[in-house]
Amino acid sequence: MADHDPIISTESDLLSPALPAAAVTRRSLLGGAGIAVGTAVLTSPPGLPGIAPAAAQTVGVGVDVRPLDAAFKRRAVEVRQACASNVERIPIAPHPANGDEARYTNKIGSDSRGLPHDKRGEVEPAAWQALSTACQSGEAADFEKIPLGGTRKLLNPIGTQAVSLSGINPTQIAIPPAPALAGAERGGEAVEVYWQSLLRDVPLTELRDDTTHRDVLAATEEIDKLADFRGPKSGGRVTPGTLFRANALYFDPTDPKGRSVTPPGVLDGPLISQFLLRDVPYAAQWISAQIRTALPTSEFLIEYEEWLASQNGTAAKRRLEFNATPRYITTGRDLAEYIRSGPALGWAAALMLATPGGGADPRYTGMYPPTEPASYPSNPYRKSKTQGPAGGTFGLPYVQALLAMGISNSVRAVYWQKYFVHRSLRPEAYGGLAHHRLANGVSDYPLHENFLKSEALERSKAKYGTYLLSQTYPDGAPLHSTYPGGATGAGAVTATILKAFFDESRVIANPVQPDPADPTKLVPYSGPPLTIGGELNKLAMNYGFGRNWAGIHWRSDASASMAIGEEVAIGMLRDERTTLREPFDGFSFTRFDGSRVTI
Repeated sequence: MADHDPIISTESDLLSPALPAAAVTRRSLLGGAGIAVGTAVLTSPPGLPGIAPAAAQTVGVGVDVRPLDAAFKRRAVEVRQACASNVERIPIAPHPANGDEARYTNKIGSDSRGLPHDKRGEVEPAAWQALSTACQSGEAADFEKIPLGGTRKLLNPIGTQAVSLSGINPTQIAIPPAPALAGAERGGEAVEVYWQSLLRDVPLTELRDDTTHRDVLAATEEIDKLADFRGPKSGGRVTPGTLFRANALYFDPTDPKGRSVTPPGVLDGPLISQFLLRDVPYAAQWISAQIRTALPTSEFLIEYEEWLASQNGTAAKRRLEFNATPRYITTGRDLAEYIRSGPALGWAAALMLATPGGGADPRYTGMYPPTEPASYPSNPYRKSKTQGPAGGTFGLPYVQALLAMGISNSVRAVYWQKYFVHRSLRPEAYGGLAHHRLANGVSDYPLHENFLKSEALERSKAKYGTYLLSQTYPDGAPLHSTYPGGATGAGAVTATILKAFFDESRVIANPVQPDPADPTKLVPYSGPPLTIGGELNKLAMNYGFGRNWAGIHWRSDASASMAIGEEVAIGMLRDERTTLREPFDGFSFTRFDGSRVTI
């Protein structure tokens, strides 16, 4: 990023990383000799378990402590107090829901998977009431009282209430409500996800504006005509080049549906990020970008009894089948499989960015020649004549540690919204409503006409023999609600942290894409320049939208989680900025809405 780029500071009254007036000065940092430290007695807040004193915290009375040691200890306390004070000043955000839970007494608009259901797939009222009670109280004992319908367990509800010691609290992040069950937006999202299931095995290289692929053109035409579609467009229209590309959704107090934006770079070049197509250097090892892919025969939950068993939380009996030969991510099914088990894509991207390039074997080298470091211009060690970064600060281990914690914190924030605010139904459950509405004549399932009369639904019925939505994962979705999406939150926090540490304006040399004729090979990509920032944004989108290709998420799930992951990262970076001692201008990067921010 250039020094003259416009900067929008986040250092407002609510977000300032600065210490309070009573915080660190040079005098407080270096003052006070002869401080005696007695036995450490650690206490806990009322109602929390006690903390045993550390064994080695006693210093003899009267023993002098070096001023530098005392100052460091005092600064550590002051920094922690400052971070806590800054977070405390950020108000609790509004948390609007879509009203479906109160609207339908049989809870057909809410996620009830894993609980016992009747033969029609409607949740047993007593089981739903137990879940509702637990989500109102937040108590572990209440979650233990929820009756399950099978052997699968609800995923981590109590973990959402863990207090993150870096960044902000989940209650301080706002997102718009999920689309309502009967609304045009949800109907349009259903049309889109049914098209994705139909096009899972089409090479992603066909998603370009000059494609002649008839099915891609048919999907584009239908999605462009939807009454309320919020995905990216070009010239006001959905085109093959914007099809299944992702957007980010921010809370907007003036618009109940939120503010939808297309992040920089996500419409440029191949749909798959360059960070997923390059081998990853790992010291004396390397990690191949080729993956194990699932066969097209791996389609699940299209038999009603299998679908109903999944709603009840019964473990899948069938398993995935795989191609014998690894290949690059070439299709939507490939991307869904890559995302299925939570890959360390952020770790891999950091290795590519931090490892010097220019070696004879590209498997062991990064993206830039050694003479052109990828770190951003504000890195304090680029100006130092005598010091360099390491694992303590600004080195690769430091960035990797932030990534790991950021992913955990983003999952807490996203899952908190899932359990304690929205509880929206998954696409697989929506497919069950479609099945009963159209195959069994259940007229009180209010699905939008955009979906019921869609070509996507008609084609899906012809292909699979059912109105149920085909899934690529044997168990369908994890047992928590759909909105917002956990994978996208992890991708968004990853992209944001990496943009804060590496020069996002850099153009990636020699971009590639899989060869449609032989997906075990890469071929050059030629087109608009691809930047680090754009490809990191695309990486976050790939992480989330891979779940949409699988059939387990809606567009809005991914879009809303982009904002959550970004806010989690900003909160963490604000706290990190407060802890650092290097002369430092702050972390600067471009947000998903294209605005610039400095922390």
